[in-house]
Amino acid sequence: MTNTDVRATAMADRDLIVRLAFGSMAAQTLRAAVRLRVVELVGYTPRTATAVAADAGTEPQPMTRLLRALTGLGLLKEHAPGSFSVTPAGALLDSGHPDSLTSFVRMFTEPAIVRAWEHLDGSVRTGEIAFDTVFGTDFFSHLANHPELSAAFNAAMSQAVAETAAVLPYAYDFGRFTRVTDVGGGDGTLLAAVLDAHPELTGAVFDTAQGLAEAPKTLEQHGLGERCSLLAGDFFRSVPGGSDLYLMKSVLHDWTDEQAVTILTHCREVLPPGGIVLIVEPVLPEVVDTSARAAVSDGGITYLSDLNMLVNVGGRERTRQDFEDVCRRAGLSVRSVTPLAEAAPFSVIETEAA
Repeated sequence: MTNTDVRATAMADRDLIVRLAFGSMAAQTLRAAVRLRVVELVGYTPRTATAVAADAGTEPQPMTRLLRALTGLGLLKEHAPGSFSVTPAGALLDSGHPDSLTSFVRMFTEPAIVRAWEHLDGSVRTGEIAFDTVFGTDFFSHLANHPELSAAFNAAMSQAVAETAAVLPYAYDFGRFTRVTDVGGGDGTLLAAVLDAHPELTGAVFDTAQGLAEAPKTLEQHGLGERCSLLAGDFFRSVPGGSDLYLMKSVLHDWTDEQAVTILTHCREVLPPGGIVLIVEPVLPEVVDTSARAAVSDGGITYLSDLNMLVNVGGRERTRQDFEDVCRRAGLSVRSVTPLAEAAPFSVIETEAA
């Protein structure tokens, strides 16, 4: 390696650390853009920062600086000094966009989420949940006591599941079942997509009353009122029977292994002969994959999600072996693990009675 190569490598390493250190600032830049409705105000044809500032009720010079930062992040384009338009990536911060991520950005830059991260080192030292220490209660109890935050969380989860909902109904053979219960199914976005694609199926969304708050609207929008019921309850106490397929997306990673075993055990208790418990979650490799392909599909986000589970709720992302262990303890056996290539990093984990 030449001296020039060594210097280039050293500079690239330094740039990586600097970009990572600025990561929280980039997140707050997105938060400001969403709160000020910047993307809606800028639009898709060039518009001046002065005009945007007037509509947003801000000062022109700071708005110009915000717009240039968003341009540097790839979300806007500056055509001439002080004149901007929205890029395709930036369009996802438009609340009216069909694939909008505004609620997702609001939630994951929300102080209630971010504050616990300030104590990540403490959680690593002790294994304790930082959120509980900071707020004096657990995350989901905090949501229950703050209805606006709970609504924001539900909206964020709905936006987060949209990509999987577009892929899963066609990536798994749902046609061999008669009824599916989406355990922890929230507003019903995922189950609605499955039922839309498989008109012979009926289903139920099972969640807390708080989690089901937006589900009636989802079912009405999809015309599923007669094919899908809403069941309120607590999966730590029981899971309703009556289905031959039990679906869970992004549920188990919120909880400890012991809690995950409890949830799965309750599914196992109502599983009929030939029934399936279908888990949709990221499956971590046994060794971290740092290949270019992995960087494109995930970029390390799953490992940050794993740390988010540590500091905020006490859950974890899991390897295949981890899933096999919790399933075995619940009386279930993992039949297959199939990556959802078009909804990376998620995989479909099919389990049956052991």
